[in-house]
Amino acid sequence: MKKNIVISGGGIAGLTAAKLLSKQGHNVTILERAASFSKSGFLISLKSFGVRIMDELGLAEKLQQASSPSEFVNFRESNGTIIQGLSYKKMNENIERSVLITRGGLHQVLYNDLKDEVDILFSSSVEEITHDENKVKILLNNGTVLEADLLIVSEGLRSTTRQNYFPESTLEDFNVLYVGGRLKGHHSYQVGKFNIYIDMNKMLSIYPIASDEIAIQCYIHDTGDLASIQNKANEILKTSFNGYNEDVQHLLDRFVDNGLMFIDKMGMINSSTLVNRKMVLLGDAGYCPTALSGMGASLSIYGAKALAHFIHENPNDLKTAFAHYDTIMQPMIKKFQGNAKNNSASFIPDSEEKLNRFVHSFRAASDADVQKVMIDPIVLTQDQLNFKIS
Repeated sequence: MKKNIVISGGGIAGLTAAKLLSKQGHNVTILERAASFSKSGFLISLKSFGVRIMDELGLAEKLQQASSPSEFVNFRESNGTIIQGLSYKKMNENIERSVLITRGGLHQVLYNDLKDEVDILFSSSVEEITHDENKVKILLNNGTVLEADLLIVSEGLRSTTRQNYFPESTLEDFNVLYVGGRLKGHHSYQVGKFNIYIDMNKMLSIYPIASDEIAIQCYIHDTGDLASIQNKANEILKTSFNGYNEDVQHLLDRFVDNGLMFIDKMGMINSSTLVNRKMVLLGDAGYCPTALSGMGASLSIYGAKALAHFIHENPNDLKTAFAHYDTIMQPMIKKFQGNAKNNSASFIPDSEEKLNRFVHSFRAASDADVQKVMIDPIVLTQDQLNFKIS
């Protein structure tokens, strides 16, 4: 039976869900707070099951065209000494390939494929929600009221709809400042060969993605609130990497002065349920695993596929569909949020002793050991890949 479905939030999770549900024949409307979409965005790595689902949507070729080359990464100490070097080809040989792409690039691939299939209401957001026995009514910021069989809340980490209508959910501060973005301009780095600096309470990643563009990501421990941090983010970024080699400091100075920069305080969403009557949380709005999981985009895409799968299996019983979605997602959330906490402890150690211990163990690790650390935590079971609930 065809449903009227409203998706609040037109990010990666929202667009993926819209594509899958539209293919099933449902009427889909997307609410997007922004006035328009842009191609800007920080760099992400789409891995494993995320790539597989994009393949299933017929978007593999477009995804590849929008991606950036990734061949090799050197993990370094703050003085530049190499701790461990990894080949991406070798590291990913036992799973689906990874695709390095800007968030805006991935978003654009999804949007261009979808824009003629669903209604997208820009400059629109949820003001109030009411329920009757069969429908959910959504009052928008412009006074319009929409009636739907289902509201998918996909508004991102700081979702106001989640805050208002899922009172048991909480945002856990990860106490890590994230600064990511891109810098246009010629450089001396080799494209596709990356450098990641591991240091106490911070990590810096430099990704030359084109001959005239570098992507930069920084993770810095900070217990301050988001508003105060944003006001002094440039200062924090510059002072955090004092003492690094001149090339790095010059690059960060240029990034602060001329780069396209995204700044946020990382967090996780803890929610005992992703369902409230005819509302469902999806993507970062429901379970953000932080950028340190390395799987945020893939998990958003997986969640969209899981939700669409169970709606397709139970078209006349949305309550059961939602329950199955919640059941399969909760262990996935726990897994990838746990990965993020482990990665934070390893790659952003909070003491000199832990830093030295990590550097020593990572330097001594064999290829097999490294692959186990980097790949094993992101592999799913066959039941999870096939959305089977035990």
